[in-house]
Amino acid sequence: MRQASVERKTKETSVAVTINLDGTGVYDVKTGIGFLDHMIEQLSRHSLIDITLRAKGDLHIDYHHTTEDTGIALGEAVSEALGERRGIRRYGAATIPFDETLTRVSLDASNRPCLVWRVEIPTEKLGEIDTELFKEWFQAFAQGAGITLHVENAYGRNSHHIVESCFKGLARSLRQAIEIDARQADVVPSTKGVLGGSL
Repeated sequence: MRQASVERKTKETSVAVTINLDGTGVYDVKTGIGFLDHMIEQLSRHSLIDITLRAKGDLHIDYHHTTEDTGIALGEAVSEALGERRGIRRYGAATIPFDETLTRVSLDASNRPCLVWRVEIPTEKLGEIDTELFKEWFQAFAQGAGITLHVENAYGRNSHHIVESCFKGLARSLRQAIEIDARQADVVPSTKGVLGGSL
């Protein structure tokens, strides 16, 4: 079982994450930010990664530090659970329709972090969270997980639909990329023999 636990503590936040990559999508998430909880729950449910996450942060200031640090910690847990990334399919992609919204997500679990974010969110807030923080979460997650991640909202009007389709797209593409390929279950999917570093 590919599992990991990560704790991240700073003067601004305290985050504890436990994951199981080979789970069934069971989640228990409490960040103090309702909408962020909902999005991480969507990530768990649609990736089939079991996620237990607790975060306490300086929410009296704003939601930036807690949002970013949950992304970092969750990403680091994914990277730790993947280990050498031996046997994984490596690539994943998903196109997610959500009512009037369509979002495309593609990723490479290459151990080379990169985010391309082509998402415009019409409103400044969803619940109490600033919508500009979702890019920060995806950036932090990509960095922590060591993935190249492209997120593109093709069209849409509803901010909730746009953001949720991004998380569901991440979930489905991540599910593909980290799946063990039975044809090369003990092989690192790279001609270099390792993932990460230079191209």
